[in-house]
Amino acid sequence: QVQPVESGGGLVHAGGSLTLSCAASGRTFSSYTLGWFRQAPGQEREFVAAISWSASTTHYADFVKGRFTISRDNAKNTVLLQMNSLKPEDTAVYYCAATPLRSPHYRGSSDYVDWGQGTPVTVSS
Repeated sequence: QVQPVESGGGLVHAGGSLTLSCAASGRTFSSYTLGWFRQAPGQEREFVAAISWSASTTHYADFVKGRFTISRDNAKNTVLLQMNSLKPEDTAVYYCAATPLRSPHYRGSSDYVDWGQGTPVTVSS
């Protein structure tokens, strides 16, 4: 079991950058695929990005390709989401999640078993 805790959210102007961090406890962290999801007000939770246990494979939603970068450090049990060129439509609560599935191409919320509480990101125009 992995217990993610997100941090790094906040208020940023359009075009700005933020880096979200997810610190996770649990002996199985290094064997889990880690992902980021987001949920905007009145919207369903959606997949943002994921990274395989070895960090060799990443997968992104089309709307963040070229702007967001996911990375992980298994020695520190952390996963980062670097967000650049932020847009007002990126405003949402961002969640870190973990799954024992080996591929980061799983995009459904139901594929992930452990979730953090979320960190809010607001992008002003």
